[in-house]
Amino acid sequence: MQNKGLVKLFALLFGLVSIYQLSFTFKANEIEKEAKQFAQSKFTDNNDINAAELRYLDSLNNKDVYNFLGVKQFTYSDVKDNAMNLGLDLKGGINAIIQISVKDILKGLANNSKDPIFNQALEKAEELQKDSQDSYLESFYAAFDEIKGETKLASPDIFANRLLEGEVDFSNSDDEVKAVLNRKVDESIESAFEVLRNRIDGFGVTSPNIQRLGNSGRILIELPGARDKQRVVDIITKTAQLQFWETYQTQDLAGYLFQVNQRLVEAQKANDNTSETTEESDEATEEVDTTSSVIDDLTGQIESDSTSVQENLNPLGIQSLGQGGPVIGVFLAKDKDEVLKKLNANRDLLPAEQRYARFAWGKPADKDSEYVDLYALKSNRDDEPELSGAVITDARQDYDQLNRPAVSMQMNAKGAKVWEAMTKVAYETRGNIAIVLDNIVYSAPGVSTGPISGGNSQISGSFTLEEATDLANVLRAGKLPASAEIVQADEVGPSLGQEAIDSGIISFGLALLFVLLWMIFYYGKAGGFADVALLFNILLIFGVLSGLGAVLTLPGIAGIVLTIGISVDANVLIFERIREELAKGKDQKLSIKDGFANALSSILDANITTGLTALILFVFGTGPIKGFATTLIIGILTSLFTAIFITRLLIDWYVGRGGKLDFSTALTKGFLQNVNVNFLGKRKIAYVISGILITAGVASLFTNKLDQGIDFVGGRTYQVRFAQAVSTEEVAKTLNDPAVFGSAEVKTIGSDNQLKISTKYLVEDNSVEADEKVQSKLYEALRTYLPDGITYQEFLDGSGDEKIGKMLSSKVSPTIADDIKKSSFWAILGSLVVVFLYILIRFKRWQFSLGAVAAVFHDVLIVLGIFSLTWKFMPFSMEIDQAFIAAILTVIGYSLNDTVVVFDRIREYLNEHTTWEFGRTINASLNSTLSRTLNTSLTTLVVLLAMFFLGADSLKGFLFALIVGVLVGTYSSLFIATPVMYDTAKKGDAAESLKKKVKVEDEEEA
Repeated sequence: MQNKGLVKLFALLFGLVSIYQLSFTFKANEIEKEAKQFAQSKFTDNNDINAAELRYLDSLNNKDVYNFLGVKQFTYSDVKDNAMNLGLDLKGGINAIIQISVKDILKGLANNSKDPIFNQALEKAEELQKDSQDSYLESFYAAFDEIKGETKLASPDIFANRLLEGEVDFSNSDDEVKAVLNRKVDESIESAFEVLRNRIDGFGVTSPNIQRLGNSGRILIELPGARDKQRVVDIITKTAQLQFWETYQTQDLAGYLFQVNQRLVEAQKANDNTSETTEESDEATEEVDTTSSVIDDLTGQIESDSTSVQENLNPLGIQSLGQGGPVIGVFLAKDKDEVLKKLNANRDLLPAEQRYARFAWGKPADKDSEYVDLYALKSNRDDEPELSGAVITDARQDYDQLNRPAVSMQMNAKGAKVWEAMTKVAYETRGNIAIVLDNIVYSAPGVSTGPISGGNSQISGSFTLEEATDLANVLRAGKLPASAEIVQADEVGPSLGQEAIDSGIISFGLALLFVLLWMIFYYGKAGGFADVALLFNILLIFGVLSGLGAVLTLPGIAGIVLTIGISVDANVLIFERIREELAKGKDQKLSIKDGFANALSSILDANITTGLTALILFVFGTGPIKGFATTLIIGILTSLFTAIFITRLLIDWYVGRGGKLDFSTALTKGFLQNVNVNFLGKRKIAYVISGILITAGVASLFTNKLDQGIDFVGGRTYQVRFAQAVSTEEVAKTLNDPAVFGSAEVKTIGSDNQLKISTKYLVEDNSVEADEKVQSKLYEALRTYLPDGITYQEFLDGSGDEKIGKMLSSKVSPTIADDIKKSSFWAILGSLVVVFLYILIRFKRWQFSLGAVAAVFHDVLIVLGIFSLTWKFMPFSMEIDQAFIAAILTVIGYSLNDTVVVFDRIREYLNEHTTWEFGRTINASLNSTLSRTLNTSLTTLVVLLAMFFLGADSLKGFLFALIVGVLVGTYSSLFIATPVMYDTAKKGDAAESLKKKVKVEDEEEA
């Protein structure tokens, strides 16, 4: 090997850099462990422990905590930035895809046009989106073009308005307007992206990830370690529409409340036809008298448990009046929507000067508060405030005069001028100014010291410290240009993440131990050198992942485990070729040299085909699947380096010192070297067996179908842990009750006390309210199966040491599900096309490409068929989701890896044995690679089986697909790919042509 010194230097530097990078991970784990122990020593409640742990870590952010070899000091913030990032499935956290409403953006650009064709096109575009992968904007164009008639996009009633003045005028064609809209929508989505990024940066989680997903208007947000889902939802979806309004006082609108209440009482009387006329008259007199008494009592508090008579006399639900300030009344929080509906329906009772009054609710004192204040804002014909949040230039968390958390704000010059004028009026009239965020009044202070100049203001109210911090962050980041909706979400509890880490480490360790021992058992001392290279390979993988800031996920660990198989395969190929050279009578040094040289072509071809499928997976995948592809790509590159260079360095060093290597042991010497199986003679039997399996599988796909997960059909999924074993049938019966979900699927996942529950209830509704409603219904329905006394919050967070309750939740909207299904199809098809072309270019004959692709189709159909035949009775989830697609693509890569190695040997034998009959050459090639094929398959299978039996329950379906794929892929490379190539090449003079072509190519390369 040339340039050994350079290779040694590179390997040394590469290894040291990897150790350096990983040292931050070990230090971060050590500090976080100390923080948890500290928090647990102070508190017993989970929420208190979490808060104390975060405070402890926050206090270290700017303190030196790591002294690297006495050379440089690092703060905890530095350590976090350099440590390996764990994905949601390992650390817990929240992952969401946000859909920015392009519909809202278009309506804004059209100045909320009332044009019927424009609005009809918007609605039709929403319908088109359900079955289309086009962007909303493209669907809108298609819908508008279909119904526009003589109407133009540049109509003064649509986009030729004052908002787009200078960019769109009446003379513009539709295509010209579309170009403007494309740019404006893209700018709005980019603005939303920046707003969300700034908000997330201030949220305080380690290594958040936020990225735009093409031009779909979707934004991916990953927050490993985030635990408070509601807080995350508020940060993400809050539009941050800040407004400042003058308010009416209690006395201004108390009369209106009484009038509305009296009208409602009279409406009840008019509808009451169940009593005698005389009785109605007596009751009416009594009710009017009692109503007067009730109104008199409204200056004090009315108990919430009013009698039915009182409720009839108080249909508006007034609990009390305000105390002369900006609060005009107090109502029950549960009645908010109904109260507003009644007030707005009776606006004709308002005096002329109050006809534009706008009613808004105050922020409750706490989230469990039973009561809520009603405010009346001095609005106008256009319903626009004097001052909006657009003037805010800075915001920060602060404290008010009573030392309560508050938010201080700074306005620009224009805002400061208006603010001074507003506060002057409020001071002179002894009025109040309501500070309204997203239609909720946070506070309505009076002005007691004169007009406020300079543009400084403060929002105070019933804030927690977290709420004040988040609000300041949201205001500072700015408001979203359109509404944001969570269309896909995954929430993983930290306990489930820790269990995944523990099971992953155990399975990974056992699998690695077996591979290390097997290599020594089969190849002796040479196997030990391969083990050193393998361990170095694993170090490099983790080092590169850490250095690149990549996220390690559970599928990522599976990718590393699969990399072990790839790394072993490269060493097996080399060692088998060296054994062949030794068997020819060559001396040790020459055999090693030729063995490495002859194996190089097969190693490169095999790894490039696997790498191509991994690359396609990386392009089409998201989240954990992208993590799997990342580790696989990195693993392929490091495996090539360690197998080709590190193993060679170790072997050359040992041989150079006079050592002797047999590349076998007493038990494995000569094993499988003189095998002479007539593979081609058995191909018809193989065709029949494969035909039966494929036919049964395809028939099942049409009848039994596949268990499609929510990734492909949409819906919500929850993983719930119980204190004892529960019956899936009983739980399913409970949840399928029309009063609950009406339809739900319940499966055991892992142990008998864990269930995976999927439902399409409210599948079309992506609102936060719908999420809460489904989750609340789930809790109520499962209460009989949960320990006595477990609260709703404990159910969400995990109760007790065993973390009883919700462990994981996922949501996918039908639109996203349709997109995932289509992108998965293109990913698989794309991988087949790319690999077909690569093999065609590499081997120059279509017969090789046809054989390889036939084997891949064969493998994919059998894996799909087995899943279809068995998913109903297997004791683990076999849902077809994105992870399964990753497994299918990995199977494609593995199958091609195996097939390419065989084809490489066939090409070599065609050149060496030109006088042999074509069939004999093929059989000899297959027999000569048998040892390598079985060795690689065995080690890969053991690794996958260890992960399957000892790893996380959530990966069992994924790993089962890989196990079936490895078995079928090994079989197909011997009995499908090569026979198909043989049967198509032997016709006419194709076989002879193939021999000649291979010979000419090899001569040219020489």
